[in-house]
Amino acid sequence: MKDQFYKERDRLIEKIKSLQTESGSWHLCFENSLLTDAFTIILYKTLKVKDDDFIAALAERIASKQLSNGAWKLYHDEDDGNVSLTINAYYALLFSGFKSKKDPLMKKASSFIKENGGLMRANTMTKLMLAVTGQLPWSNLPSIPIELLLIPKSFPLSFYDFVGYARVHLAPIVILMNSQFRLTTKDTPDLSDLLLYDSRIVEDSHNKTRFLKGWINDSLSYLSDFQEKTNDKAVSKAKKYMVERIEPNGLLYGYFLSSFYMVFALLALNYRKQDPLIKKALAGIKTLICSPKSHSIHIQNSPSTVWDTALLSSALQLVGVDHTDEHIQQANYYLLSRQHFRYGDWSFHNPNTLPGGWGFSDVNTMEPDVDDTTAALRSLKNLVYEQNKYRSEWNRGLKWVLSMQNDDGGWPAFEKNTNKQLLTLLPIDGADVASVDLSTPDLTGRTLQFLGDYASLPKDHPQIKSGVNWMLDHQRTDGSWYGRWGICYIYGTWAAVTGLKASGLSDAHPSIKLAKEWLERIQNEDGGWGESCRSDQEGMYIPLKASTPSQTAWALEALIATSPQPTKVIDRGMTALLNSLKQKDWTYSYPTGAALPGQFYIYYHSYNYVWPLQTIAKYCNKYLT
Repeated sequence: MKDQFYKERDRLIEKIKSLQTESGSWHLCFENSLLTDAFTIILYKTLKVKDDDFIAALAERIASKQLSNGAWKLYHDEDDGNVSLTINAYYALLFSGFKSKKDPLMKKASSFIKENGGLMRANTMTKLMLAVTGQLPWSNLPSIPIELLLIPKSFPLSFYDFVGYARVHLAPIVILMNSQFRLTTKDTPDLSDLLLYDSRIVEDSHNKTRFLKGWINDSLSYLSDFQEKTNDKAVSKAKKYMVERIEPNGLLYGYFLSSFYMVFALLALNYRKQDPLIKKALAGIKTLICSPKSHSIHIQNSPSTVWDTALLSSALQLVGVDHTDEHIQQANYYLLSRQHFRYGDWSFHNPNTLPGGWGFSDVNTMEPDVDDTTAALRSLKNLVYEQNKYRSEWNRGLKWVLSMQNDDGGWPAFEKNTNKQLLTLLPIDGADVASVDLSTPDLTGRTLQFLGDYASLPKDHPQIKSGVNWMLDHQRTDGSWYGRWGICYIYGTWAAVTGLKASGLSDAHPSIKLAKEWLERIQNEDGGWGESCRSDQEGMYIPLKASTPSQTAWALEALIATSPQPTKVIDRGMTALLNSLKQKDWTYSYPTGAALPGQFYIYYHSYNYVWPLQTIAKYCNKYLT
């Protein structure tokens, strides 16, 4: 068995090195929902952009994912299909000309959509797309008054209480809602047969809209300066906010989805289709292309280049690749070139801290986050401590991470103290998760692990003690923790356990023992671990009934951290981990990254390299040396 570990370790090392680009980064695919592929086709065709080969390639991949019942799924074990995704795929294939309504599978898709309530049962993001392309009356959608942007930050609720990634989507959306903009062409498919009116859905969203509209009007009534032309002022502010946050590649905050709505919002503001902002955004979408398989293209919502590079570089170093190795040096110089030195929206709630964080994607210049920053600093540690280089960059990054701790003791992802529960009442699906940036066990755990094992802060440091207390208060009764950005309870528990161990908790601590018992209890018969994306939707652990490489690695790393000697559970798990890397079936590409419950999940192509290699390193370093 020992030889097998070392053999797999060496294979992973060589494979990872071979995938590195000349820039020193790793450009591995951030494979998300087919929504981005479908929306790209719909956008290009609505704007009459001539790019037939590009559209055909996207359509071919969408068609290849259709099930025998005509539907499309977000993940392998999702019941019969996903109605929103099926609407998006069906519409895009018709618009592309790749399929027609007469195609047998398209007929089945149409039947599936109708049987599941039609267009009105789609999620908000899909309904908005349908409205701007003329398929759904705006009166059937919820509405957020654009005057929200005029409420001062000092009020109990303002636009700036949303987390940044919500604001950049909301700005173009409220422009579109305000104007009720729609754009069709002679080639736009007719989906009117799928519009099955449901008065309950409409009334529910209108009730929420009336509440929000009333609150905003009451707030503005106190501000005499805003009594005249409030709508025009709000539109102007939304436009300014949106345009100021366009990244160098033309995309709004570097995201596909916010850029999709931005293009339509610009058109609603009377920009020409040939305007440089729109042309650059369309070109920017092509920078999001990745190839999940040969002869296949996919539009990522945002490339994961910085994240992947930081994780892969630190995993290689953990397994023994020296920091002077050319692959590590190139990766670190790339990461140093991506450190942020400008103030972004994060400073709204954290105004007294110098910039110094890292963002997620290659072109991200204004949205650093805690996870990417600690990941980058992990990779840079040996360069700083062994060669005494770039100490000022390290210190700025560390101070930025420490400054981002929420008042409750935990850490968020993007912005501190954006936690107002009133925002969860917005009439948008997922508002309870997407509007705010709460402290989470996965962010808090990984930050604690970085501070304890890499930054070497003393265990009695006030911020570590505060973070530990937050973690202990948020453990579930079964011993697990919830993970916001991964699937889901295995992910959160791994981050929590490794963070608490790095903070000085012993193996005998009741919280650690309870977590360990939970992980051992949910081990699969094959020795591995696997959790369904349904956990993210249901708010409870739901087994996948199969094992995935990344989830098996997470569970094992947590158990290794809590076990002085290898146990039968760990050894069975390590065997299962090696086996899972050989089985290139659906479990290998099952999405274990999360963004929005029930709507957006990610298969990180880096994860089957990073986490297994890191776990093998932890096992070998602890038990075989």
